[in-house]
Amino acid sequence: MQILDLRQIHSESLAPLFTEEIRRWRDELHWDYRPSIALIQRFIDAHSLGGYVAVEDGKPAGYGFYVVEDQKGLIGGLFASSHFPQAPITQKLLTEMLDSLHSTPCLQRVEVQLMPFGTALEPAFLSQYFRLHTRQFMFLPLAEAKLSGGPPSKGLRFEPWSDRAFEAAARLIHLSYADHVDGEINDQYRSEAGGMKFLRNIVLLPGCGQFLPEASFTVRPATGDGLVAMVLTSTVARKVGHTTQICVMPGYQGHGIGRQLMERSVEALRRMGYESLSLTVTAINQPALQLYEHLGFRAIKTFAAGVWEA
Repeated sequence: MQILDLRQIHSESLAPLFTEEIRRWRDELHWDYRPSIALIQRFIDAHSLGGYVAVEDGKPAGYGFYVVEDQKGLIGGLFASSHFPQAPITQKLLTEMLDSLHSTPCLQRVEVQLMPFGTALEPAFLSQYFRLHTRQFMFLPLAEAKLSGGPPSKGLRFEPWSDRAFEAAARLIHLSYADHVDGEINDQYRSEAGGMKFLRNIVLLPGCGQFLPEASFTVRPATGDGLVAMVLTSTVARKVGHTTQICVMPGYQGHGIGRQLMERSVEALRRMGYESLSLTVTAINQPALQLYEHLGFRAIKTFAAGVWEA
C-alpha cells in the first residue's frame, strides 16, 4: 500500500472512489452525496485540503481528509473502496491523519464522525485515540409516520423559521446542550459563538444538504420573544429530507414539544411531496431515541463519534 498526500494529487485521479462513494450514500442512506463530492473536489484541486490517499496496484483504494480551525481538528471524511481490503486501508488512512493532526502546533481537540460503508472501524482500534459515542442514522418513510395529531401546547407560539432568529437560535443551542452528551461530541454546541457557526453551516452553507425553511420551525413563549425550541430541516436528495437540528430548552423538555415540532416538520414535508426523512441521534440519548421510534423511525446504520482532547 502506498500513501500519498492529498495535496499532491488532482481530484480526477480519485474519480472511481467518488463514484463508488456516491453510490453507497444513495443506496444505503438515501442521500445524494454529489454536492458534497463536488465541494471536496474543489478543495482538493485548490490544494487546500489536508489528507491522504491509499494506492493499491497503482489504483486509488481509499482517501481521507481533515480540516483545522483554530485549535480544533475535524476529520471530515474517510472512504475505502470495497474492491480492496477495506479494514487495513481505513486504519492506515486514519492513523496518518491523526499523526498529522497531533503534530499540528497548539491543537487541543480532534473530532470525528465516520459513516461506515462495507467495513466499520473497530471500537478497539478507535478507542486507542478517541473517547467514543455510538450514534445511529435513522430513517422514516413519511407514509408510515405515526402522528398524534394533538393540539399544540398552550402558552407557546409555533412559527416558521426566520433568519431573524439566528441569534436566539444560537443561544438556544448553547443552553440546550450545556450538559448534554452531544455537547461533548460537537464543541460548537458549548457556546453561542459556536452555535452561530453551526447554524451558518446548516442554514446558509451546504453543510448538511440544502436548508429547507418550509419544514423548519421555532417555538416561543406566548408572551415573549426568546426561543424555547426549534427544528431545522434540509433536503438531502430528491423527495428526501433530513432533520439537521432539534432542541428544546431545559425546563420545557418532557412536555411533548419535541414531538410537536417533528410532526409539524413531517406534515410540511408531506405537503411538499417528500417521501422520507432521516436524522442522526446519539444512542445514549434515550428520550430522543424513543421519540423517534414512536414516530416510526428505524435505525438503518450505526456509527461512532470520537473525541480526542489534549
